[in-house]
Amino acid sequence: DGNRSYVIAQFFPRMAVYSDVEGWQNYQFWGRGEFALPFGDYEVNITVPADHILDATGELTNRKEVFSKEMMQRYEQAKKSYDKPVLIVTQQEAENAEKEFSEDKKTWKFKAKNVRDFGFATSRKFIWDMQAVKIGNKDVMAVSLYPKEGNPLWEEFSTRAVASTLKSYSAHTFDYPYHKAISVHAKNQGMEYPMICWNYGRPDENGSYSDRVKFGMISVIIHEVGHNFFPMIVNSDERQWGWMDEGLDTFMQYIAEQEFGEEFPEVIAPNKAYPSKRGAPSKIVPYMSGDQSTISPIMSNPENVYQLGPNAYGKPATALNILRETIMGKELFDHAFKTYSQRWKFKHPTPEDFFRTMEDASAVDLDWYWRSWFYTTDYVDIGVKGVKKYYVSDKPSTKMKDYMISRGLTEANFPPLVYLVDEESEDFEESLKGRAPIETSQTLKEYMMDNMTAQERSQIEEPKYFYEVVFNKPGGIPMPIIVEYTYADGSTENVTYPPQIWRKNDREFKRVISSEKELVGIVVDPKSETADIDASNNSWPKKEQRSEFDQFKLNIKGK
Repeated sequence: DGNRSYVIAQFFPRMAVYSDVEGWQNYQFWGRGEFALPFGDYEVNITVPADHILDATGELTNRKEVFSKEMMQRYEQAKKSYDKPVLIVTQQEAENAEKEFSEDKKTWKFKAKNVRDFGFATSRKFIWDMQAVKIGNKDVMAVSLYPKEGNPLWEEFSTRAVASTLKSYSAHTFDYPYHKAISVHAKNQGMEYPMICWNYGRPDENGSYSDRVKFGMISVIIHEVGHNFFPMIVNSDERQWGWMDEGLDTFMQYIAEQEFGEEFPEVIAPNKAYPSKRGAPSKIVPYMSGDQSTISPIMSNPENVYQLGPNAYGKPATALNILRETIMGKELFDHAFKTYSQRWKFKHPTPEDFFRTMEDASAVDLDWYWRSWFYTTDYVDIGVKGVKKYYVSDKPSTKMKDYMISRGLTEANFPPLVYLVDEESEDFEESLKGRAPIETSQTLKEYMMDNMTAQERSQIEEPKYFYEVVFNKPGGIPMPIIVEYTYADGSTENVTYPPQIWRKNDREFKRVISSEKELVGIVVDPKSETADIDASNNSWPKKEQRSEFDQFKLNIKGK
């Protein structure tokens, strides 16, 4: 019908960045490596038909000239509305504007300070709503522009998502410094510029939409609004390091999505978390377990990457999420991440600046983590290689006797000792013939095992059972071993061994378990917290797993 929505950016020559580290960044845009831009001040005047609604990067300096009296009243109301959006232009008004094209024109004037780019959107079709968000000691306007084709989805969720995003990101980084953030409906896009972004998500012609469409739209709004922080303010070089904006933003998007679900639980299914597509460890497993010939390290130029989505978005987001929740803990990680964000806002950080700041602010050595997750294509795979059960005996095993002989010693050289005999060894029957396992344990209080900590020794004076558990690491990435031990009485114990246990042996780690109760089960990574690509070796006794084909056949039979 002649009506269009215009979303305009990249319409003017932009300066190359001169960096103290790299010099001039003049590498050309080939389709994936986005932008390296300096900060600047903009003054932009845009002339459009008088019936158009327009918003852009920067502060509108002639609002009274382009707003009607009624729009001004609504705008003043929106500045005080913190709980819901206020319509500046209603759907009925937008529909009326679509029918008659004005011959007059208006000029909208904007000034923007300390931004790295400029974008704008204009149309007579736009519905316009706004809401105030308290960020620190000032108010920020959360804004949405969308045509009637976006409703009822957009009027319900867009500005709420913008406001929630500003609050979440500000809490984890720094207070949002600009005066507004705009979400613009653009049917098939998600793209970011300072203070303004284009987002997809549209119901069908009857106004119906699925959860997939709803959460897809909310997620893209969170992601694109979040780009105001990375890289619009923490101004990394996207042309060289795509993950420094997409990966950091996707990580923060995951946190913001979960917090959006907590803020608006009625939007989520009962007792469910927000259905984030990236960030949770299990989401990256298919990529990290895939064909190595099509996988690149995160520290690759985006133009040289086969699978940009997992490489620049998903994997760094997952790596940081695991670092936060499993390695460092939320409190320490959040302090370090906020320090990085505040230290490097309105500057041009490199990957090394991020890595160094995270370690500097936390006092945690993370070299091993950056190397394995960011510089290699290694994957996580930790399993239970084997378990040996030992009994207490007053007689040395054959292995111990051989050791004594090799050292020129006999039993007479030692005070009365107790020995641990492997249940599967050749000495088991002879050592324990006719006796209960604990019968000869009278000297256990004096017995010190090298692999038991002082705390364990103080807590278990006379254990009835000893087990040697061997964990192995077929995958290349060293990670904590998160273990759930199950005992015969049904009780469980959860233990986390830190990643430093791999320092002296990168293949295996042995742990001796002493217990009053019989050990009947072991599961590594029971809650899927480490992105372990192979769960088949995570249990003892080993659980039989059906192949995908066998499971498919069972599903067919079930039908």
